[in-house]
Amino acid sequence: MNILSIGGTGFMGYFATEHALSRGHAVTLFNRGKTDRDAFPNVEKIIGDRDTAIDQLRGRHWDAVIDTSGYVPRIVGKAAELLADAVDRYLFISSVSVYADPLPPNADEDAALRTLSDPTTEVVDGETYGGLKVLCEQTVERIIPGRVLIIRPCVIVGPRDPTNRFDYWVERVAAGGEVLAPDSPDYPMQMIGARDLGEWLIRLLEARTTGIYNAVEPPYRFGDFLEACKTVSSSDAHFTWLSESFLEAQKVEAWSQLPLWAAEAGKTHNQMNGARAIAAGLTFRPLNDTIRETLEWVRANPAVVQKRRSTLSREREQALLTTWHADHL
Repeated sequence: MNILSIGGTGFMGYFATEHALSRGHAVTLFNRGKTDRDAFPNVEKIIGDRDTAIDQLRGRHWDAVIDTSGYVPRIVGKAAELLADAVDRYLFISSVSVYADPLPPNADEDAALRTLSDPTTEVVDGETYGGLKVLCEQTVERIIPGRVLIIRPCVIVGPRDPTNRFDYWVERVAAGGEVLAPDSPDYPMQMIGARDLGEWLIRLLEARTTGIYNAVEPPYRFGDFLEACKTVSSSDAHFTWLSESFLEAQKVEAWSQLPLWAAEAGKTHNQMNGARAIAAGLTFRPLNDTIRETLEWVRANPAVVQKRRSTLSREREQALLTTWHADHL
């Protein structure tokens, strides 16, 4: 195949590109050249912003496009319109954030979707992200009916992660000692490995697949995840589980300061149904392997990780633990 990747050098797109090349496919990368510009030196690269320079792709033809960086329907529509007659398949990376609240446990691809009070907004934030992704999906389907593959991942994890979510816990547990953990060991969490996802995307394109798929692994217990981090790093970590009410009273922010924990309101979003994707060939490497690869990457790239640090500092963590223990003597 001849594949166009809009993005393709950052995280999940990097692994899709890597796997496509290993399978003998040709890849063209179209992006702004801001992330790992030196990646894939032998691959054709077109540098440009998709909003203002999409015309650089005019007159070309590919078997498929992987759109990893679409957030605003107007901008996604530009690419879809230009590529409608230039590609056989349009693979759009969406998100499980498209689903509306309240979301039942084990929700599948037919669950209700979010809507926006202002569908013309182009402000992408925590309030609009999911609704904008819905509109992006609908835009691509409208422009290229019957030839669209929509993937809705949950939290994507693994080496090269730009978000500091998964690797916060991998790194913190590896450091050992008493670790502040949120809520309960039974708290559900759900993720998908970037490498697993990237490789699956290429298999889907090879099979000329269309449709909508939740890209999610079966849920884990938070306690099992942290114990796996401890096993991989051989650390002496031990976990103190602080209640949600205590964390709220101490103004600890779910998700941002304690990644992967979305408090009670987010539990069902960590229990999505991925049966359709598994039936379509999505496979998962062992959790310990993903943890190990992530820890190796974190240790090899400390400057990159530190730049994006927004989680609890060790000092703040210790202060919270001290307060908790004093309250529970």
